[in-house]
Amino acid sequence: MAHVTTKYDQTGVSPTRETPVPSLWADLLVSLRPDQWTKNLFVFAGLVFGEQLLEPGAVARSCATFTIFCALSSAMYLFNDLRDRTRDRLHPTKALRPIAAGRVSPSAAGTMAGLLLGVGILGAFLLGPAMGVLSLAFAVLLTLYTWTLKEVVVLDVIAIAIGFVMRAVAGALVLGVAISQWLLVCTFLLALFLGLTKRRQEVVALGADATGHRPVLARYSAALLDQMVTIVAGATLVSYAVYTTSPGTVAEFGTDRLTLTIPFPVYGVLRYLMLIHNDSSGPGPTDILLGDRPLAVCIVGWGLAVAVIIYRPFG
Repeated sequence: MAHVTTKYDQTGVSPTRETPVPSLWADLLVSLRPDQWTKNLFVFAGLVFGEQLLEPGAVARSCATFTIFCALSSAMYLFNDLRDRTRDRLHPTKALRPIAAGRVSPSAAGTMAGLLLGVGILGAFLLGPAMGVLSLAFAVLLTLYTWTLKEVVVLDVIAIAIGFVMRAVAGALVLGVAISQWLLVCTFLLALFLGLTKRRQEVVALGADATGHRPVLARYSAALLDQMVTIVAGATLVSYAVYTTSPGTVAEFGTDRLTLTIPFPVYGVLRYLMLIHNDSSGPGPTDILLGDRPLAVCIVGWGLAVAVIIYRPFG
């Protein structure tokens, strides 16, 4: 929490207020990137599509899984910021991060990261051995990304996408429900789409300084990334259409009305593409998803439509 220091003039009567000074705990909280925890909402896919949304026990286990992945993700954000603190100082916005700015010491960040990692993995094992192994695999993947894969062209965004798939798998695993392979394909392609658009934003926003911030960006160009994004965006929408119309999906939910939700992802993807092309400041996917009202309404509308179709609350 920030605190404000107060000084008095020579008469001891009139106070003058100085600029608020963020505390260490406030800076640590910012370093955990709570705004990025929305990525872990993918763990609830198993709850919704496994038709257990109305089961209190299932909801509790899904919420526990969400919390575990928030802890693991935040631990990796801390490790990432520690490793990249020198490069981040060359970035117009990342330079303001508490670790890069020097407001959080490496020892404090490392201690917090280790604590979150240990608590997250322990909590996963308490939910079951399979969940524990998956959480370890997730931590290993993000560690490889932080230290190696983020410097390998294309594999960097593929690693991010696999992380999203692992979140979805965890959400199904903790409930013991099967998850459609096509749904996993949709998750992978959507995450790949977001990862590629983020790379495009970095290349455009940083310009000639992109290589200094991250050498792998030298292998990308805006034109190349536009081609990749176009291909993956199309594949994402086609895979979702195949999922909603497949005989297995119709048989599982007893309805073919999930096809009625196809306009939502179509609008969402096209709206997202428009936003990243109109904003050269380089906002991240989370900033765009949370900051654009039409896009937020689209996501909420899709979720409500899916819930109504699957659970049929009105008979």
